[in-house]
Amino acid sequence: MTIGSAGEHTWRYRLWQHLNTAYGRPFTLVGPREALHDRSTDAPTSYAYADPGFPRSHLAGWGEGWQHMAPLIGGTVRSCRADVLLVSLGLIDLGFYTNAEQTADNVRAFVAGAREANPRIRVAVLPVLPNIRVEADPSFAEQVTHFNELLAKTLTDLDEPGSSLLLVPPPPSYDFHTDTYDGTHPNESGEHKIAAAFAEALRQGWDLGGPYGT
Repeated sequence: MTIGSAGEHTWRYRLWQHLNTAYGRPFTLVGPREALHDRSTDAPTSYAYADPGFPRSHLAGWGEGWQHMAPLIGGTVRSCRADVLLVSLGLIDLGFYTNAEQTADNVRAFVAGAREANPRIRVAVLPVLPNIRVEADPSFAEQVTHFNELLAKTLTDLDEPGSSLLLVPPPPSYDFHTDTYDGTHPNESGEHKIAAAFAEALRQGWDLGGPYGT
């Protein structure tokens, strides 16, 4: 949902545009990766962004979640000198790898790794946005709801004055029937709604940017 596929803008691009407009100067996204996922090869080998001028650095992966990113985040924060992390993870964890409690443990490991690299790191986290599987799998739907409850509690427990953790309210009108192209991955309207959710949380929580406008 964050890495995006060949030919897409991605919500990262939408948020980058917003911040550039809000501040009237370029904003920098950082990370050790640049590629999009190529659905024809099922690998992160495409650089065909809808806007080729987009600064494409990120740390996203198709099929990667909290458990995959927790071991990587410390080195990434250190090498890329990140000071704010925008995190949208969890759907793939709950779908294939870990239950809600185990996923929450990986959230703690992720935050610890980021803070070890930068004790003043700030982290904005979007809860899991349900996908089409919740309609056919009630136990999965319960895990999504349970994890989002645990996520909110975990961020509250780990929040520190010098290293703020921000829970991003999910976009209220987000609907996987209309805001995704396959029941999971955001289309253009989904990209804008996810970007707007982050933008509003950054504005209200940390006074970064301004009101989101498409």
